[in-house]
Amino acid sequence: MGSTTHDMPRPADDFLLACGAAGSTALPDGRLFVPDSSSFAAPSDCSSTALSSSAPPPLYRTARAFPCPSSYLFHLAAAARAGLLLRLHFHPFPSPSLNLSAALFNVSASGVPLLSLFSPAAVAAASPPRPLVREFYLKPNSSSLRLTFSPASPSTVAFINAIELFSAPDRLFSDAFTPIPSIFSFSDAPLSNHLLETVFRINVGGSLVTPDNDTLWRTWEPDDKYLQKPSRAISVTFGSRIQYTDGGATPEIAPDYVYGTARAMNKGDSSNSSSPSNYFNISWNFPVPNSVHGFLVRLHFCDIVSSALNELYFNVYINGYPAYKDLDLSSQSSYTLASPYYVDFVVLHRISTGGINISIGPSEHSLPWKINALLNGVEILKINGVVSSPNEDSRKSRHFRVIVASVLGCLILACAFMVLVVIMAQRKSRKDQMPQSQDADTWSPLPVFPGNSYLRLTELTTASPSNNPNLQLRVPFFEIVVATNNFNENALVGAGGFGKVYKGMLRDGTKIAVKRGARGSQQGLGEFQTEIEILSKIRHHHLVSLIGYCDEQAEKILVYEFMEKGPLRDHLYGSRNPSLSWKQRLEICIGSARGLHYLHTGSAQVIIHRDVKSSNILLDENYTAKVADFGLSKLGTSTNQSHVSTGVKGSFGYLDPEYFKTQQLTDKSDVYSFGVVLLEVLCARPVIDQSLPWEQVNLAEWAMHWQKKRLLERIIDPSLKGKTNRKSLKKFGETVEKCLAQYGIDRPTMGDVLWNLEYALQLHERAVHQEPGGDSTYGPSDESSSSVLQVSTSAVTAMRDNSTAERHGKSSTDTAGRANKEAFRPGRSS
Repeated sequence: MGSTTHDMPRPADDFLLACGAAGSTALPDGRLFVPDSSSFAAPSDCSSTALSSSAPPPLYRTARAFPCPSSYLFHLAAAARAGLLLRLHFHPFPSPSLNLSAALFNVSASGVPLLSLFSPAAVAAASPPRPLVREFYLKPNSSSLRLTFSPASPSTVAFINAIELFSAPDRLFSDAFTPIPSIFSFSDAPLSNHLLETVFRINVGGSLVTPDNDTLWRTWEPDDKYLQKPSRAISVTFGSRIQYTDGGATPEIAPDYVYGTARAMNKGDSSNSSSPSNYFNISWNFPVPNSVHGFLVRLHFCDIVSSALNELYFNVYINGYPAYKDLDLSSQSSYTLASPYYVDFVVLHRISTGGINISIGPSEHSLPWKINALLNGVEILKINGVVSSPNEDSRKSRHFRVIVASVLGCLILACAFMVLVVIMAQRKSRKDQMPQSQDADTWSPLPVFPGNSYLRLTELTTASPSNNPNLQLRVPFFEIVVATNNFNENALVGAGGFGKVYKGMLRDGTKIAVKRGARGSQQGLGEFQTEIEILSKIRHHHLVSLIGYCDEQAEKILVYEFMEKGPLRDHLYGSRNPSLSWKQRLEICIGSARGLHYLHTGSAQVIIHRDVKSSNILLDENYTAKVADFGLSKLGTSTNQSHVSTGVKGSFGYLDPEYFKTQQLTDKSDVYSFGVVLLEVLCARPVIDQSLPWEQVNLAEWAMHWQKKRLLERIIDPSLKGKTNRKSLKKFGETVEKCLAQYGIDRPTMGDVLWNLEYALQLHERAVHQEPGGDSTYGPSDESSSSVLQVSTSAVTAMRDNSTAERHGKSSTDTAGRANKEAFRPGRSS
């Protein structure tokens, strides 16, 4: 592991004071602390005392004591106002003139409290007391910072040994975070405008990191005393260089010594087994003080355990809440191994009374042979009040700016009103000259809300080719709050990687599904934007319609049409829903295939769904199937493009093995995933089931074993046995086998899959019509059947060319469907 060097630019402000010292004090890390004699100011009737000792480390051998309120004044450069790091050093060493161990005092920064009734000796809790450091991050809003020390009573003193005050790196703290729990509102002020006090800084899995090994001279302590059940974890040390990437974490965020060590899962622990659900989480507990505003929790990750990309998926929990589901470090670190990544959470203070508990554990998407989870570092900062220290000049300046802004605002409004009057007059003149249409004014738009463009619902559900869907689909947040009864838990219908899904109703009675992402988090932002981009440009009977979205107040909300029957998966296994008939299953598969075929061929750009699975196929009240969840979808440049090179994303069990190996995505990757869905529909079991014998765990492998023997009926859903037609089932199995071909070039297009499924349905319906009693049992075998179906050339041509009709707005395969049914009419031949 490479060492950390202090090659960061010199801070715009850099104050290092050795309080009470007569000369400068040099530290082993190369920094020089200068005497404080020219920086502090005490009242004329109050004199400070410089104290010294020979015992402690050099920086703590001197101190300045104050019997009354006294201050240090720091003049700041403009660049430093973006953020400052402040460290206060205390060590109550024995002194013949003053009892520093009895000191009790308050500390403030330009009027903002930092420490209240602070007793260094009591906090240190050691005999003799050890040195103590208090660290803060603050963003001043004036050109100076006044640091004031005030004794709590006339009988005691305040003191300080050393002060560090320097400019923080620009990206040290931002306003992006995930609230825990996700439903609470943090503050009207940005996070970076609050005073932050460091409570814990932990090097997980590593040893003590001292200031001379940190780019910002921080101390990182080991995690040993906070780790719960240590047998579940092992320490990992990385022997190579940490890979910092553009836009990612930097050495200023945390040093190599932190990102180069970690705690990972102890797979040899007897409490764990080969299934992700049977592994126990690794947990840490950190006792924290009370906080009105809560705590900022920063977690540091760096994949130093994987040998290849996309091997590591795991979950993160804070105080029992799922903070980050299915964390994929490869995608979060520019697809570079050993590249650092960090994420911030704000934890509500009411759930932290028993401390802050952090847990990591494997995801359900973890590869069975690569189950793991890791954590490299933890920082916990107490969030205090908003920093505000305007001086008199700034108050006058602000008052003047308010007056000027008000006057300008009135002038602008007056001009806008005059322009509006002129426009309305011109429009009325034109309208009077035009012939009146019978339905010219039969509708009225919904109210327009500040900052939003909002159309009536009939327009919201219509796709638009506009490059900027913001103008048409944005929905006011309070409308969504009303529709979901303030996100009432009784309206919760599901949850996934993006967030929770609620059932709601608009004021016109339209039922909607509201998918709400974690508020303020950058997690899922790409998926959120992709879904809007794709669904704003397309519309199809077998694709879920996007009604609108909301990005106000750091929200990420998507609003869809509500699908009454929910996910297809819930009708196959794991619920009490009645079993679907063979005809229903075929119709659902056909509808889904139509939707996917439209994605692949219905526009100039190929749209590859990339996450086809039974939980992303939704059913309406009539069991009409619609493909949903386009967050991972990828746009190709044209329908002629052979592939898109991209990092592997999708769901384990459905992933195209060729895409997994080459990272080259094609529409045939969707075909493979859909083939797995077809097997799910046929067999009514999960695609990966660890509870079964090893040869049956993977549904695709197990089913192909029987399909190649032409005995697929042996593993179908028991509720279907005796209720399917042999020819229909045979055609279905052959279609699945083609979809699951090893190489994409050997797989059919979605148009071919659709045609074959329609064929299977026609075979089934013909058998039902020929055999009395409804759904038939297995019919005669192909060899013994004297009735051979022949498909007309016109039907085949219509089915294969249905993409032309789709491009002109027709429902997929309408023309082909009619021709195909005609071709299969009893007694007809080509």
